[in-house]
Amino acid sequence: MDYQTIIAEEKNAVGYLTFNRPKQLNSFNETMHQEVSQTLKAWAKDSNIRAVVISAEGRGFCAGQDLGDRVVDPNADAPDLGLSIEKYYNPLIKLITEMPKPVICAVNGVAAGAGANIALACDVVIAAQSASFIQAFCRLGLVPDSGGTWFLPRLVGRAQAMGLAMLGDKIPAEKAVQLGMIWQCVADEELKTEAAKMAEHLATQPTYGLSLIKKAINAAADNNLDEQLILERDLQRLAGRSSDYKEGVQAFMQKRTPEFRGC
Repeated sequence: MDYQTIIAEEKNAVGYLTFNRPKQLNSFNETMHQEVSQTLKAWAKDSNIRAVVISAEGRGFCAGQDLGDRVVDPNADAPDLGLSIEKYYNPLIKLITEMPKPVICAVNGVAAGAGANIALACDVVIAAQSASFIQAFCRLGLVPDSGGTWFLPRLVGRAQAMGLAMLGDKIPAEKAVQLGMIWQCVADEELKTEAAKMAEHLATQPTYGLSLIKKAINAAADNNLDEQLILERDLQRLAGRSSDYKEGVQAFMQKRTPEFRGC
């Protein structure tokens, strides 16, 4: 399928979604939202796709919202920015966090505003050494959206989250690793290779079990210990009934490489 704002490829059981508006620093307009959503929804249901990589073309990952789509007339009524959040950004974050398979984000260049928080919504974030993360909302008098006020305090703690959100400082990739914001920082020229290597590895793993791990860790932010222990019990029951668990045990006993199917 031909897209205007993204590139979608499928290879070795991995879906590669690449933002492709480099002249606009891959900022989101309505068409881009629709194309990204359509692709992620299809891959969520496709059993042949067992992992997803989100990356971008050009010198930046994503600058968030394309402000050209939001012409602010000082003489007009104030715009309802909540509409685009409700219609596009919130569903996108839910698509990523509820994707029943691993989602890797490969960040090149700047990830600003919603672009930074879309990255943080992914399961594993790898960034190029030249990449950076900016909570740019405060510079426009806005509030971090796309889950920013939820992800940041859970990733880096309240004190760091408050500073990042109120100051809007540019955080280099290496510091983002140190803060616990992202998983890994690699040399620029190795970014795509490392992301593909990780995705293709995860695609061979018991992805049904990985989806349960994702569910458990996401739920832990709101559960108390008793609730989390019960959830672990329930998810372990589901995992123990899976074909992948049976295959993993049999392969271990037979001293061979398991062939997982994601179910």
